[in-house]
Amino acid sequence: MGKRIAIAAIGTMGDVQPFVALALALQKRGHSVVISAPNDFADFVAQHGIEFQTLGSSIQAFLRQSQFDNVMSKNSLLYAPKLLRDGQRILRQACRHVWQTAQGADCLVFHQTTNFVVDIAEALDVPAIMTAFQPINPTGEFPYFGYEGTTPDPLFNRISLDPLFNRLSYVVQAAHQSYYDFPRDRMRSKLLGLRSRKKAGFARNSRGEAIPALHAYSPLMSPRPGDWPDSTVITGFWRLDDITGWEPDEAFRKFLAEGPPPIYLGFGSMPWGAQRNSEIVNRALAIWGGRAVIGKGWGGIRPEDLPQSVYVIDKAPHTKLFNYVKAVVHHGGAGTTFAGLFVGKPTFIVPQFHDQPYWGRRVFELGCGPAPVRLRKLTPSILAQALHELDSDNSYAMAAQYLGERLQLEDGTGLAADIVEETIAEYPGLSRLDATLEEAMQ
Repeated sequence: MGKRIAIAAIGTMGDVQPFVALALALQKRGHSVVISAPNDFADFVAQHGIEFQTLGSSIQAFLRQSQFDNVMSKNSLLYAPKLLRDGQRILRQACRHVWQTAQGADCLVFHQTTNFVVDIAEALDVPAIMTAFQPINPTGEFPYFGYEGTTPDPLFNRISLDPLFNRLSYVVQAAHQSYYDFPRDRMRSKLLGLRSRKKAGFARNSRGEAIPALHAYSPLMSPRPGDWPDSTVITGFWRLDDITGWEPDEAFRKFLAEGPPPIYLGFGSMPWGAQRNSEIVNRALAIWGGRAVIGKGWGGIRPEDLPQSVYVIDKAPHTKLFNYVKAVVHHGGAGTTFAGLFVGKPTFIVPQFHDQPYWGRRVFELGCGPAPVRLRKLTPSILAQALHELDSDNSYAMAAQYLGERLQLEDGTGLAADIVEETIAEYPGLSRLDATLEEAMQ
């Protein structure tokens, strides 16, 4: 018999799109699925035949406000406090919406940014499943994905401190997570009627039991650490097939036919520093002299200022567009990184924040592209050199092609759907556990 599954996700398109892929996989198995997401994605979710419920405010409006640009490019201490307050207001609003949407659900699936779902699942006595698009469980094998410093030298030149240091680096993650935990306790008592938790976070329920965690990326790109618990699974990416029927229009086909395959440049949902980015791109293209396709996500780029060797495309699904280019340059979001490597394209990542530097390092370590360069450190000459390497270094193309062939064999949504079904079937229910414990104590 089909189950009712509620999914909660806050973020940009890269955060919501994988959940649509998972929802479709679950619907094909006869389950009823509802996705709670910001208003930006109502049409996108509905177009795929999935029930949509709002989480509230527009995330795109939140990202485009001036405070975000100021934090990223100016003084984070000065501009961050208001931004943090606005973000936590969005979380409180989202919690109330998810509480309504989750009524009658048999399972709640949530992105780690919506960890209040753990409390809602407890109040409703249903299982919760956490999801992430980067490695977030602590491990001694590598540091927290957001850490970019150096590792300590061996003690006495022979005793490696890496495992200890790597685990300690996740203190940074705990500090970041406290931002999401701060509004939760009030919502537990005020909205859900639950007692305060001694420990917050997204990894365990109120009983201290590990919550199933689905890491929706490929183990080929970031292998599973041996010290992770059995409750944590790397499923492979949740790939969403394009349903728009997009194909190159006449102007784009004409551009493609006029020379060798171009290189794609785009920044996805990252809207900050558009004027500076545009200047860097223009100068880099002049230095390099090759052909390029630029996604309008860069913002501020005026097509009339670009040479004939550049084509500006308004909107196109990466899963289709990347088949027509030789290589890709982008911000390094998990979904965009996967989309490029899935079709075997060499990649240069210009990260800004969160997991983007991590995926940039992994692309480089896998031999699929040049070393990443932070956007704030990018110069026209650096970008021009990267474009030249992507265009001429066959080793990048061979590594990306080999990885892409292996990625195409994965079924991330299928494995994730299996685990959702298993979690529902095996969930004992907190009320039944309470009764069992009382009987054992008598």
